Amino acid sequence: MKDIPIRKIHRSTKQQDASEIFTIRDVHNLLGGKDLVHALHRHDFFFILALQKGTGAHEIDFTRYEVSDNTVFILRPGQVHKLELQKDCTGFLIEFPPAFYHPNDHLANQRFIKAGNKNICELETAIFKKLLSVLTYIFNEFTSKQDGYTAVIKANLDIFFIELSRQSRKPRGDSKKNNSYTQERFEFFLEQLEKNITTLKQVSQYADLLNLSVYQLNAITKTSIGKLASEMINEQIILEAKRYLLATPNQVKDIADHLGYEDISYFIRFFKKHTGYSPEAFRKNSL
Repeated sequence: MKDIPIRKIHRSTKQQDASEIFTIRDVHNLLGGKDLVHALHRHDFFFILALQKGTGAHEIDFTRYEVSDNTVFILRPGQVHKLELQKDCTGFLIEFPPAFYHPNDHLANQRFIKAGNKNICELETAIFKKLLSVLTYIFNEFTSKQDGYTAVIKANLDIFFIELSRQSRKPRGDSKKNNSYTQERFEFFLEQLEKNITTLKQVSQYADLLNLSVYQLNAITKTSIGKLASEMINEQIILEAKRYLLATPNQVKDIADHLGYEDISYFIRFFKKHTGYSPEAFRKNSL
């Protein structure tokens, strides 16, 4: 069973602790006057691409976005993406592992989780300039590496995510309808889905993880995005299957086994029911 190609974050030394690893790069300098093309892969770190000027295409978990000006892309570890940027793009690229930035403040942590679950934020020019000033400050701190610079970077990441949560045009779910507890449980459910989908597929199993009843979990998902928890579980299974079908040469039977299906025929029927294609047909039509 071949895994999806994973790009690991660069460590300046072999001994460097994950809690100390952080990079920010100027996109214009990174491109060096050349177009960038990255084939389908996943990361073991957070990936934030903030483009003041942008042209190209960015496909995240098989949803294609046209790259445009004043746009922020945020990828969680494990998501699959491919990226094409033209040489005239400008902005910043930030990369860090989960151990580097994990806000202790409850509200700050929720803003961070919510931003990571959204993937793309398209902003007005004036709003993006506010974010750009924060990123420029982070870039200067990272470049100079004066005493306490990592603490300053983390504090400015807090500010970055506050501004992003304020100004995002298309928030996931309706914050007016969701109280903080509902939103917190919903975001935690999304996180657990991503981590456990190969082994846990029952609503009751996730309800137990969240210390909720099945009824309560369904009420939370229904309020948040209008779907039952079982629908979201099925969507996550299909997403993980698509990731392996398109990013690896693995046989369908191996992918089914990886996802916890001993009966390959059942897996094929399940996949076709939710996509309209058999796994092989989906792979053939998508590549």
